Amino acid sequence: MSALLVILGAAVGAPLRYLLDRAVQSWHSTRFPLGTFVVNVVGCFLLGALTGVSGGLSTLLGTGFCGALTTYSTFGYETVRLVETGARGVAVAYAGGSVVAGVGVAFLGAVLVG
Repeated sequence: MSALLVILGAAVGAPLRYLLDRAVQSWHSTRFPLGTFVVNVVGCFLLGALTGVSGGLSTLLGTGFCGALTTYSTFGYETVRLVETGARGVAVAYAGGSVVAGVGVAFLGAVLVG
């Protein structure tokens, strides 16, 4: 049953990630990967807000939906690509900003809902 809940949550989270990322990326022309940044920050906030949820709802929304919505591998890849293309300052801002913003909004979500 848990695997089915993860699959259902991911079936919504993954396409939403793609659509949100593409929409945000189309709004600007900088090297900063704002689409992935926004998706990951939103996902961190939602997961923080779900800290008090347990059982099947946690599996569906936390593991499935938020797990598919956020993307650590893309974050890592984009950071490496920025460094490789000489945008080291942007890479540092992206990596540092992602960690600080992600952890910050996860706490915020937990506090607001908890």
